[in-house]
Parts: sequence; C-alpha cells; structure tokens
Amino acid sequence: MSSILLVEDDHSLGYILKEYLQMHDFTVEWTKDGEEGLQAFQPGKFDICILDVMMPKMDGFALADKLKDLDATIPLIFLTAKSMKIDKLKGFKAGADDYIVKPVDEEELIMRIQAVLRRSGKASSGTATESYQIGSYTYQLKNRQLLLDGNTLHLTKKEARVLQMLCEAKGQLVESDKILREVWGENTYFTRRSMDVYISKLRKYLSSDDAVKIQNMHGSGYILEEA
Repeated sequence: MSSILLVEDDHSLGYILKEYLQMHDFTVEWTKDGEEGLQAFQPGKFDICILDVMMPKMDGFALADKLKDLDATIPLIFLTAKSMKIDKLKGFKAGADDYIVKPVDEEELIMRIQAVLRRSGKASSGTATESYQIGSYTYQLKNRQLLLDGNTLHLTKKEARVLQMLCEAKGQLVESDKILREVWGENTYFTRRSMDVYISKLRKYLSSDDAVKIQNMHGSGYILEEA
C-alpha cells in the first residue's frame, strides 16, 4: 500500500482527494499548508507527495525544494490552477515528476500517481500485508472485514482505517494527532469526540477476546495490545 503526503489548502478539494485516494488503497496524510506539509514529511515515510502550488505560508515550489533537500528521490506531483507553460516549466525545474492542472479528474490522478510510482520504483509490489491477526480475530484489509469463529463484521471506512493504524503499530503508541490527521483530516473538539466514539466501537468489536485491548494513553494516543 503506497503512502501519499497530500498538501492542499482547499479544504473541500483536500477532503475529496483524500477520501478518493484512500478508496483506491493508498494511505494518505493530508496537510493544509506548506509549513504543515514540511513538518509532516520524513524521509522514507511517504512514497510520493502531491503538492498544491498556491498555498499560504509556503508555496508548493518552495516546499518542493525543501522536500528534495530532505529526500532527493521523493517523487512529486504538483496540483495547480495555473496552466501557462512558464508555470509548468517552473514546476519541473523544482523537481516535479508530473504537473496536473485543476480541476482535477480523480481517475486521471490515480493513473498519473501509479505511473510516477512505477517510474520511480516505488510502486507497490503486491506483497503488502493483506490481513492482520489480532488475538483470535483476523482483520482483512481489502474487504474491511473482522472475522471471528465464522462470524464476519464489516467495518466502515473510518473504522477500518483506525484499526489498520493500530494493527500496523501493534504494541506501540499511535498518537491521537496522527489518527486525526490521517482519518479525519483535522484536529478539532468535534473530530476528537468522533475519534473517541470510533475507538469505543472498535473496543466493542474486539470484546469477545479478553486478551485484546485498546489502551488509552491519556493525552497521547492508543496502543493495541495482546496479552
């Protein structure tokens, strides 16, 4: 499963793109401006970055320069409302692997991402984890199904993504801020309350196995533990 850093200050477009990309089995971290995107970036954490050009605090070109300083091999795709040749040339000079003019066609974006990943050698090999064992449960990623003793529970997209993040870091802390950024796209009072509700639902789903616990580390995040 390829990981994407999406940096887009338009909340409507950012939300739509994040949801669409996740539906196509990408892991997406969405940040709202260049400075936030730079803070989120770590070498090796993402397979590709999608950057809006016109953003507050730090535009996409300046951000691209800083990302390339941190990881010269990271593939970049620019999103922009500007279609003039001089702007495209500036984008490619900044290290862009592709340049997409808004409005964005989501299907075309998927194809362009896959093409860039193939060229860069970062495309998924198909060997990514397809299921996790959680105590007596089996969690199947592709179908968002939690299996136990012949019974199947279908998870919503948000439930599935939260559980996946906990499984990927089993036995380790998953910070609340990280869950909120990747699943809800923002950290507000209402999204924090929503996250609490989803954690409670997952605890209920996993309650048939006493050895499985989702521990709340107060003020920090959650740990999925197996006794």
